[in-house]
Amino acid sequence: MTTLKPGSMLLGTTRPAELRAWYTKALAPESTGEGPLDLGGFLLVIDGRDDIGTKNDEPGRTIINFHVDDFDAVEARLNAAGVEWISVEDRAKGKFGTFADPDGNYLQIIEWKKDA
Repeated sequence: MTTLKPGSMLLGTTRPAELRAWYTKALAPESTGEGPLDLGGFLLVIDGRDDIGTKNDEPGRTIINFHVDDFDAVEARLNAAGVEWISVEDRAKGKFGTFADPDGNYLQIIEWKKDA
């Protein structure tokens, strides 16, 4: 059997237009139009839902990770977009930056150490 490859993720929210605008500004500024946001071949589908709360009560349960080659440059870009940082840490395996979207979902940028 072939290993399945993730292609997209559904992110449910009570305010899809606001969340889509945030993700576009922070992660995909070149994106235009409607539909999923293309995050380097991985599609993020943002959809309005009425079966969830306005904030994620357990944001550490699922975290979207972005592997980056230049942590400082990406951090600066995200700062310019106004992200809310939870933590930025140097760890044994690399540098990790955790931030939150307006619904409280966590995302991370990670620059892995070459020798780790």
